[in-house]
Amino acid sequence: MRVPGETMEELSRFNLVGKSPQFTQTVRRIHRLAQFDATVMIAGETGTGKELAARAIHYLGGRTDKPFVPVNCGAISESLLESELFGHERGAFTDAKSASIGLVGEAAGGTLFLDEVDTLSLKAQAALLRFLQDRTYRRVGGGGIRHVDVRIIVACNADLGLLANERRFRQDLLYRLNVLTLKMPALRDREGDAVLIAQTMLQRLSHQYRLPLKRLNADGRDLLARHSWPGNVRELENVIHREFLLSEESELDLRDARAELLGELVVAAAVRTHESAIAFREAKARAVAEFERGYVSELLLRADGNISHAARMASQDRSAFGKLVRKYGLTEEMQSSA
Repeated sequence: MRVPGETMEELSRFNLVGKSPQFTQTVRRIHRLAQFDATVMIAGETGTGKELAARAIHYLGGRTDKPFVPVNCGAISESLLESELFGHERGAFTDAKSASIGLVGEAAGGTLFLDEVDTLSLKAQAALLRFLQDRTYRRVGGGGIRHVDVRIIVACNADLGLLANERRFRQDLLYRLNVLTLKMPALRDREGDAVLIAQTMLQRLSHQYRLPLKRLNADGRDLLARHSWPGNVRELENVIHREFLLSEESELDLRDARAELLGELVVAAAVRTHESAIAFREAKARAVAEFERGYVSELLLRADGNISHAARMASQDRSAFGKLVRKYGLTEEMQSSA
């Protein structure tokens, strides 16, 4: 096994950065999994870097010179899934004006990464199971059986075991997928890594925009260390990107982010003047509402406006999630932006 320093430097080219014990253990496992060709199932919260880990497993393994093909299962409609995955012959359906080899064909010899596999319908799960059994498939509208050599990596942020118990995910498919596993740790469990990731990103942004390097001051580092980061690394990157571009200072205290992340805008408004003082309960309600609206809006954006998909991502009942969508007028907002 390689020493931690070497593995960290190697993983940084995949934007996987960190030095915490939790992350170091994850890095070691990524290197271990890359040595084998078996199916890998990556679990973890939204924004923890599951696709980055999948790319690392692929490019550190024996298929590095072959394609890595990512597929967002939640973005493919059930009616088109088999055509998208396995391809189709010309004239197989109305819009099939030319033949397609499909995503499986594109990934031949390499890795097919199925992200958000928990969003697949039961019909789509059956089609995937048939393919996984022996890597054979038939193009839509075609008659011949095809075989492909491809490695499968899947990712999910839901508990597939729980979904299987609820009969929303096929137990036999879970057995096929659950060969090798990797759990991506949440950023809140990676002590010290938030600051390290932010500093690394500031260097990249400086190079990307050809602007002078900006650094975090003590207040900025303290904020990053204390925040729980429900959106994980993706949320952190969004905050740092915005602060880098908008702040005129060379040292960032993340003042704007502090108000956003900790709800201090509401608290400050209550303290500034007695005349407009806001009761604690009201301030808390506003902070919760701000979080709820932002959280629901982000999930809807990632789910392309599909409420059912967004509800699954939030591990919420569709009805309850739909009430939040209507509560904050996000349905109208989506329609107006369409």
